[in-house]
Amino acid sequence: MERLTTVRTTLLPQGAIDAIRQIGLVVGAYYLYRIVRGLVDGKTHVAFDNARTLVDIERAMGLFFEPGLQAWALGQSGVVDAADWMYVNSHFTITTGFMVWLYLARNDAFYFVRNMFMIAMGLALVLYVLYPTAPPRFMPEWGFTDTVAAFLGEAASNSASLLYNPFAAVPSMHVAFALMVAIPAFKLVRFRALKVLWCLYPVVVTMAVMITANHFWVDAALGAMVAAVSAYAASAGLARARPEAWAWRGRLRAGATA
Repeated sequence: MERLTTVRTTLLPQGAIDAIRQIGLVVGAYYLYRIVRGLVDGKTHVAFDNARTLVDIERAMGLFFEPGLQAWALGQSGVVDAADWMYVNSHFTITTGFMVWLYLARNDAFYFVRNMFMIAMGLALVLYVLYPTAPPRFMPEWGFTDTVAAFLGEAASNSASLLYNPFAAVPSMHVAFALMVAIPAFKLVRFRALKVLWCLYPVVVTMAVMITANHFWVDAALGAMVAAVSAYAASAGLARARPEAWAWRGRLRAGATA
């Protein structure tokens, strides 16, 4: 019996039911994204109008630099391939890997981070419905190239597009997720080299989403704002409501998860 308890604590800190609950939350969020995609697929003209508005805003500010940034990257060996790989893989692989590690190895911090993600995804879904926006890669007239399609191949790119909302440029959840992963990771890891890498991670992701023409810098800035609002809401709201379960790195009492 003692051995079974040890295995349970080591592999699944809160037991199988809690692990299934967390997976269910992720799956539920995925299907909400699918539903929202169906709502905005018929608003193509609105999404392009909104993208042109962002271009006008950036040009008025003198900060419409993304075409030049991508042109520079296209002339550098390996830079675009690295950006494409980061764009395609970081959002799922690194985020999922971190959350699995967090749940298993630092379970007392997991629920605060999970709440941040749930709040951020809720905010993003609302913004996607209210302000559907085409990404820069759909606007070759401004000098943008769809580097991800070239990286994956047209067939693979079309298959991948079934899994995400093509008009969800505002906000950039790549940037939001990168911040919501990197800041907790920076606080949790002990080695200085890992702390440096986690500090660089959001910067690399932000550069990748612009180099691949998937986001304007305004989208990235709004993604950072979503991450900040989500962290505040998780801390000032949910963590105060259930500090024993949802506070940052709070020690959990038996059965206190949700």
